[in-house]
Amino acid sequence: MKTLRSFAFLGLIAGALLSCNKNNSTNKPNANSTDEAADLVAASVSTNTQGALDGFNDVSISSETRINIDSLCGTVWTDSVNRSIPPVRGVTDSYSYKADYSYALNCTNGVFNNSATITSSYSGSFTDASLSSTFSGSSNFTIAGLGRSFTAYTINGEYKRSGSFQSLTDTSYHGTHSVDITFTNFTLVKPLGVIKSGSTASFTISGSMPSKGSFNYTGSIVFNGGNNATLTINGTVYLINLATGQKTKQ
Repeated sequence: MKTLRSFAFLGLIAGALLSCNKNNSTNKPNANSTDEAADLVAASVSTNTQGALDGFNDVSISSETRINIDSLCGTVWTDSVNRSIPPVRGVTDSYSYKADYSYALNCTNGVFNNSATITSSYSGSFTDASLSSTFSGSSNFTIAGLGRSFTAYTINGEYKRSGSFQSLTDTSYHGTHSVDITFTNFTLVKPLGVIKSGSTASFTISGSMPSKGSFNYTGSIVFNGGNNATLTINGTVYLINLATGQKTKQ
């Protein structure tokens, strides 16, 4: 009887070990924390990494300039930008960026309604204080409030960006990502294009890291005016600096 019990006990141990090994072989540790995802979202909107806010500056300037020349209903034109800051010793930020834009002046009952629809495609790379990335993407926006009688631009639309990334402080934090941001009544006050407090955006971010597996989050951004915004991702709140792309966990 003791011998039979011993074999049964050993069998239970062996089964437990096999189950443990199986779980370890198929389950990777948590893909990434919201800290890393917040870095990627911040980079997708910030100016030092040629994020969405740079695109807004491009389209508002080009649209305003165009209607001072020609505000004929249905006018279509194209534009492009190509800018870069090369790596320099002692300077943290560097980037290269190229974007192509297509514009169309919108009409209501055959009359220009002081708005334009803009589509774009872009690609680039950047290095800032904590992150390096190569990316490409596309966007589709409507910008309203064009013309001297309006005191602000209102932008609605979608901004997409995807690519590879590498942390400059953690070698395990690298992989691919995709960010999709929807802006709702995002407001830039004329003439300098200052972000109005209370403008909002929502986003999804997904990706994969070889050492940690896949990740997928949703969240929101509330722009607080100036270069400050509050980013909430998976319930975790960060303050982000839109000029530097850096975050502070709350």
